[in-house]
Amino acid sequence: MNQWTVFKRLMSYTKMHKKRLSIAFLLLLAATASELTAPILVKTFIDDYLTPRIFDQKALIILGCSYIGLIVLSAIVNYIQFVLFQSVALDIIQTLRIQVFSKVHSLGLKFFDRTPVGSLVSRITNDTEAVKDLYVSVLSTFVQNIVFLFGIFGFMFYLNVKLAVFCLGILPFIIYIMWLYRKYSSKSFYEMREKLSQLNAKLNESLQGMSIVQVFNQQKRLREEFAKVNNEHNDAQMKNIKYNGLLLRPAVDLIYMLALLMILSFFGIKSFNSAVEIGVIYAFINYLDRFFEPVNMMMMRLSIFQQAVVSAGRVFTVMDETELAPVKRDKVQLDPVIGNGKIEFKDVTFSYDGEQEVLKNISFTANPGETVALVGHTGSGKSSIINLLMRFYDVEKGEILIDDIPLSHFENDELRKKVGLVLQDPFLFVGDIAQNIRLYNKEITDEDVKEAAQFVQASSFIEKLPQEYNTILGERGAAFSSGQRQLISFARTMAFSPRILILDEATANIDTETEEEIQLALHKMRSGRTTIAIAHRLSTIQDAELILVLHKGEIVERGTHQELLMQRGLYHKMFLLQHGTDSIEEVS
Repeated sequence: MNQWTVFKRLMSYTKMHKKRLSIAFLLLLAATASELTAPILVKTFIDDYLTPRIFDQKALIILGCSYIGLIVLSAIVNYIQFVLFQSVALDIIQTLRIQVFSKVHSLGLKFFDRTPVGSLVSRITNDTEAVKDLYVSVLSTFVQNIVFLFGIFGFMFYLNVKLAVFCLGILPFIIYIMWLYRKYSSKSFYEMREKLSQLNAKLNESLQGMSIVQVFNQQKRLREEFAKVNNEHNDAQMKNIKYNGLLLRPAVDLIYMLALLMILSFFGIKSFNSAVEIGVIYAFINYLDRFFEPVNMMMMRLSIFQQAVVSAGRVFTVMDETELAPVKRDKVQLDPVIGNGKIEFKDVTFSYDGEQEVLKNISFTANPGETVALVGHTGSGKSSIINLLMRFYDVEKGEILIDDIPLSHFENDELRKKVGLVLQDPFLFVGDIAQNIRLYNKEITDEDVKEAAQFVQASSFIEKLPQEYNTILGERGAAFSSGQRQLISFARTMAFSPRILILDEATANIDTETEEEIQLALHKMRSGRTTIAIAHRLSTIQDAELILVLHKGEIVERGTHQELLMQRGLYHKMFLLQHGTDSIEEVS
């Protein structure tokens, strides 16, 4: 993304704060005028009173009070304009963070499939923080210093036109240095941000999989990979430090020393022919110092500016991402409502990458209140069917219907309210048990929460806790067993009273004793609801009205439990493997 385009886009955020910015800008002008008038008063004192030894008490008191008054006024006005600029900057960055956070929640799972979590976290946190520095440290400083420079040139021309023109000739050199710095440093800054994203990705992967890392002794490998990326990040930083060391303060200081030498030489040569007013020399050198002070400040802020623009480009890349979550596409006059919950797949074919098909011509019907079970080896396409039914991905070929209405006709809110999903690995949020069951839905009362927990047999362990439903869960519910976490997720699903129930290997992480306790609950959950169940344990779905056996994305067998056993196909082999027997008769 072009840097100028990024900068203009950043500036567009200031439009909603025009009033405060206008006031801050006017105060900035007043503060600048106060600061720049002070040397003129000193020059008047030196040339008109000190040098000719005229000590008019009244005039000196007026000069002194005026000087002190300007300093006090400048301090007060500078404080107010500084607070205004900073408050605007913080409000803008708050808006930007909310926008990028909201954007991430609107993206489809395809985006997250190809984007490392650590890299995304880096953009939302580190990069937005860098953008904040542009508004807080750079924008107000640049505006203030530019106004300051205009004021300085005005007073320089008032004192001596020739020297003012000479100082004006310095500007092209300073602008050229800035251009050089911007040209070469932008590459190093971009590389720094990319390497920082990779560092965060490595760190996130290591922390998330710490148990696996330690079990398989992967500490050394990950340490070496982290060190490699860290060294690359360090090299990018060193490049930037070299640019800073050469093109920022040292180059400007060199120009300043040459300018000072030229001004002193000018006044020295002039003194051979005519008298030179000491006050004019003082004022001009003072203004020269004041001229290079904002230049140096802008040069030092230039690195922050470059880093902020690069970071903003990365943030805007996320905000401009077009891989959105699937939504209702077909325009119908009335939004359909899920009633009986009949599900029908018609010749559905799907691919995640557009090349390899993970589902091929999938067709089946789940009538209202029936349970359809999906079984098959890993990679057979079971979870892909669930992903399409939940509309995490768009259907490419074929059609999915609910109550004989195409899935694309439904609003996402309707699907999320009427379709309940229980995953193999339940996710619990930081908060108490009741909050995790109701998920902050105010329509679900405390009684509803307790009824849902009792329905899935979760109340037996929850009510034994000291604070019962107010017990605080740690991150992802780490203090609870996998079975207890799964029971809480069951209760969460049932609290919303879904019409369609999807169980994605919901009992895979539950021990045998717990499984026996919740089988009755699962039976009650499925009763009267259309259920799609993925199961590895075939014993949990023997009562399903229809069992689909998938292999390499295709349905290779279908029927009830007994019908599939009689076919002696893939399902028969899976059943024998799980029971460790050689024949069905032994199982019977």
